[in-house]
Amino acid sequence: MLDLRTITEDPEALEDNLRRRNADRGLLGSIDRVVALANRRSELIQERDGLRQRRNELSRLIGQMYREGRGGEAQDLKKEVADGSARTRIIEEALARVEADAHTLLMGIPNRLLDDVPAGVDEEDNVEVRHWGEPRTFDFEPVAHVELGERLGILDFERSAKLAGARFWVLKGLGARLERALWNFFLDLAVDEHGFTEVLVPAIVHRHILEGTGQLPKFEEDLFQLAGELNGADAFLIPTAEVPVTNLHRGEILPEADLPLKYASFTSCFRSEAGAHGRDVRGLLRVHQFQKVEMVVVSPPEQSEDLHQQMVGWAEVCLQRLGLPYRVSLLCGGDTGFGAAKCYDVEVWLPSQPGYKEISSISNCGDFQARRMGLRYRPESTDGKKAKTRLPHTLNGSALAIGRTVVAILENYQQADGSVIIPEALRPYMGGVDRIQS
Repeated sequence: MLDLRTITEDPEALEDNLRRRNADRGLLGSIDRVVALANRRSELIQERDGLRQRRNELSRLIGQMYREGRGGEAQDLKKEVADGSARTRIIEEALARVEADAHTLLMGIPNRLLDDVPAGVDEEDNVEVRHWGEPRTFDFEPVAHVELGERLGILDFERSAKLAGARFWVLKGLGARLERALWNFFLDLAVDEHGFTEVLVPAIVHRHILEGTGQLPKFEEDLFQLAGELNGADAFLIPTAEVPVTNLHRGEILPEADLPLKYASFTSCFRSEAGAHGRDVRGLLRVHQFQKVEMVVVSPPEQSEDLHQQMVGWAEVCLQRLGLPYRVSLLCGGDTGFGAAKCYDVEVWLPSQPGYKEISSISNCGDFQARRMGLRYRPESTDGKKAKTRLPHTLNGSALAIGRTVVAILENYQQADGSVIIPEALRPYMGGVDRIQS
């Protein structure tokens, strides 16, 4: 959520930000409504505070009259107090409506982009920052992961359809073990080499938790909502571990000495993939349920840009250890997610495309999510006085989307005889198995 005062002080800057995001006219029009509501809020607060001040003055005067035995002269003043109290209640009701309307509008306005986010409309305008490795040249005709996995007996879409319909999957045998190996490998890298704290979190969260990270209200159609209430509130399956992990400290004031906080979490993730009809519908690329290891960082503002770059590098390490070619792209304004101020995509090479496919998206959200969650930190005092609280920055990114990593390994490491070589880094997690074959 953006700061209301900042919007009213410089609405043109926010309008420019929305144009950089290629926002529609409706969203641009909401800025004028926010400013109007902010002005009305100021007017109501000014009137309310004036009435309160007058009531206090009259109360003192009335008390003095009674002490002096002039209580009969105070009746007109008492009526003014009563009328003022009634008017104050009306103002407070109007103020609550104005603030609720402003809050609703603010919840639908995306984050401000950082200055170095490139201009552009969609993924075609993203800027490649670097690439690593070279796509493999095959001396046979490579096949896509769906056909390869079914031949090897490790992927079963026909039986998964019996269980839950389209866009689900069943991994069997060494396929299931490969996925398990990957999430252990990614967690070990995050915890042992990069200093993350591993956390296990619920896969079901309440509405306000999704509002805190920005998935709601804008993306409700992309979520799976539970039919009944959970502990008295509506609830959803998580689309990413970013949601519960980032909210771990919502409403808290953290000491600066505890920052940055670095969490890594393995979860299943659930997305309806609304509006994705016809795009990568076969196989593991675009499914309703998938696993990934998520990195979440809570940082002082001054450190967030450096940590953002480090997080991109940590995702790259995963791919480098697996020997998978990839590229890193800086997303343009029109392709940057709702809650992100800046975002990099790490894209792995898939021979079946042929081309690069997103396997990790690493975002710096600035103070956008912290404001929505009521998360603050208190800087260390430099003069012996209690320092004023500040909003931290939050960052998140995958390391990596595990299903897509399975796809990349199957396709890039396939052999002419139909087998698949296991990357060396994973063999200790596979019980020494070095190849999947039928």
